[in-house]
Amino acid sequence: MCGIYCYVGKKKAIPILIDGLTSLEYRGYDSAGIAYVTDKINIIKEKGKLTNLIKLVDKNTDTYLGIGHTRWATHGSPNKVNAHPHKQGSITLVHNGIIENYQELKKLLTNYSLKSETDTEVLACLIDKLYQENHNIIKVLSKLNELIKGSYALGIILDDDLNSIYAIKKNSPLIIAKSDIGNFLASDIPAILKYTNQYILLNDNEIVHLTKDKITIYDKRLNVLNKDVYTYDGTIEDVSKQNYEHYMLKEIYEQPEVIKNTLLPFLNGDQKLPNIKKYKQIHIVACGSAYHAGLIGKYLIEKYCHIETKVEIASEYRYQDNFIDKKTLVIFISQSGETADTLACLKKVKDICDTIGIINVFNSSIAREVKEVIYTKAGCEIAVATTKAYSCQVAILSLIAYYNSKTENILNNFNKLIQDLNNLLKNDYSKIADLIKMDEKVFYIGRGIDYTLALEGSLKLKEISYINSVAYPAGELKHGTISLIENDTKVIAIVTDKNLKDKTISNIKETKARGAKVIYITTTFLDEESDFYDEKIVIPDNQLFQPLLTIIPIQLIAYHTAKLRGCDIDKPKNLAKSVTVE
Repeated sequence: MCGIYCYVGKKKAIPILIDGLTSLEYRGYDSAGIAYVTDKINIIKEKGKLTNLIKLVDKNTDTYLGIGHTRWATHGSPNKVNAHPHKQGSITLVHNGIIENYQELKKLLTNYSLKSETDTEVLACLIDKLYQENHNIIKVLSKLNELIKGSYALGIILDDDLNSIYAIKKNSPLIIAKSDIGNFLASDIPAILKYTNQYILLNDNEIVHLTKDKITIYDKRLNVLNKDVYTYDGTIEDVSKQNYEHYMLKEIYEQPEVIKNTLLPFLNGDQKLPNIKKYKQIHIVACGSAYHAGLIGKYLIEKYCHIETKVEIASEYRYQDNFIDKKTLVIFISQSGETADTLACLKKVKDICDTIGIINVFNSSIAREVKEVIYTKAGCEIAVATTKAYSCQVAILSLIAYYNSKTENILNNFNKLIQDLNNLLKNDYSKIADLIKMDEKVFYIGRGIDYTLALEGSLKLKEISYINSVAYPAGELKHGTISLIENDTKVIAIVTDKNLKDKTISNIKETKARGAKVIYITTTFLDEESDFYDEKIVIPDNQLFQPLLTIIPIQLIAYHTAKLRGCDIDKPKNLAKSVTVE
């Protein structure tokens, strides 16, 4: 969730650090800081937006090595004192992750005076204590796994080695990048693309020593490793807003292309989909929007393949009894491939049953751990609120269900889907946004697969507009929630399933009778003129890929509402793109 960016090389470090931290803003943060080397280690940090830090730094400072950080508060308030970097003794470091046993470690560090409330500063004390005992930082870092419970990605500089950056990771993402101007450490690939597309992936407990012209990587036994260097298949343009006002809007409009890129290799026969018919049950494990994509997958797998399918929130699944065996398939869905709870669930079950990952980031942690990985082709997604990555996940799950049930006319439905997506994106949904922009509560309702879309629509609206939106199965309204419906309450009702249409419309009428203003989303086949709605959105029919069409107006309603409310659409408050802590 926090962002790490470190550089050592031939160019002045501060402008490069600021560029890198700017490119990591999308991960979510509440403070930022840098440490850079002159004849000593200098630290500058500030709470709030990165612009607050930029005002304090001199980009012309004669420095060629530095570490930077954007912090998303976990231990301690989001303030300047708790911001990274932290310095204790000879150690200055930045940290992404959570040290679960930091209170126990404090008891071993009575000679240190802590300035902050953070677990990170405790870690700095521990590393300094160990370093003072043997003055070999590589050996010190190799011992951390034995002493620390939790997760960490660390960038470290030493008072007595001002030409080097050291690093180690465990259960938190960290990559190395190499270029003609020097070497980098970063939390994510987009941060390096301005300077290079050459990167090295780190495994847990691997230790890094960077200088301006050398990269040395050790395993936990201190053997030097010769690691593969990957080339990112893209450019800086892929992670720029281009002519769009927000990244989220750009990514919504990219959906026809990325869905096509994701599905065509399978439709053309260039790649094979997994055979799921051999399993007695399927578990789908995910978080947030990926969980909602999983719910659509469950609906389609059960309908078309007749395999019992459960969808579980990763943070719950990892601590419950799961009743799995060799006849169980567990599918893990994650855009980043680094989601901490999802990764922990994978490690829990991977030796018991078969696993598949639906992942957007090549060679990420989950992608490396699963038995089989299916990559979505969404490209870099910068906006915190996912759109195109979610749609690619839904597209893959849909195709898995149809392929395993030998459903016909997939290609015809796919071709129509891409055409209809492009047409839908030409529509203006700002009128609906204007209708709900002043509300502090909005209800989404639907039945069956439409309820899963209601969940995603509600999440999108609350994520970026801060409206307290809630999704309910339409048939459950009368069991309590209808008491909250009053005059002018906005209800967004989704009806795309002909078998559930009449029942859902009855529920809609119940809200209308109590004064609700209804925004009705339906298909051309089910469309009818009536008085049970105030506004209507009609979308094209698609027998196999209906959810991918239905989600477009839902996403755009959320976007335009947040825009009218003046919200920070790409970086909503308190949220992070990659949730790499529990």
